[in-house]
Amino acid sequence: MRIDFDPAEMSRNEFYKLLTATVVPRPIAWISTISPDCASTNLAPHSFFNIASVAPPVVQFSSVGRKDTLLNIEATGQFVVNFASEGLLEQINDTATDFPHGVSEFEAAGIESEPSLRVKPLRVAASPVALECEVHSTMGIGDSVIVFGRVVHAAVSQDVLVDGHPEISRLKPLARLGRDEWGTVGEVRELSRIRHADWQGPASDR
Repeated sequence: MRIDFDPAEMSRNEFYKLLTATVVPRPIAWISTISPDCASTNLAPHSFFNIASVAPPVVQFSSVGRKDTLLNIEATGQFVVNFASEGLLEQINDTATDFPHGVSEFEAAGIESEPSLRVKPLRVAASPVALECEVHSTMGIGDSVIVFGRVVHAAVSQDVLVDGHPEISRLKPLARLGRDEWGTVGEVRELSRIRHADWQGPASDR
């Protein structure tokens, strides 16, 4: 038996809670930006995040509402996606605090930064991967704006590489779930895609 939920009959926040509890786990883009006058830096987590294109390499995230991250990106055309790993959980959560406009989350949360190579926004020094991005395009949908960022440089810590490839057991990514819940990778299973030439029927029959 299923329970039906009609978004037309629910409040925005009620259906938001349902969506974020069922579209899980969600990777976290820990996004750093800089104000147009370069006077302040911003760092905030966004969990509506994914890859949009491979060639060119484009990542995307949705800003729910017009927050400092979006305002800075619209003004400067640049941002950095810093990888969110387990050991940074509390610092990431700190940067989700609704600090007043102009307050640097790097400074408020005591997070060490480092210069980026191709863009002006700073990188999180402790993050194992940084994707430096220039805005490809934006698209408004309802109360949100989707930002597409072309990755112009990727910086990866050698500590998370095995034979030149980022290793999941070393990356230890965080994910957002519903409510105030966060997730970690847990058990990792490997399963290769099946070529049609090797098809032996549905999994339930094998």
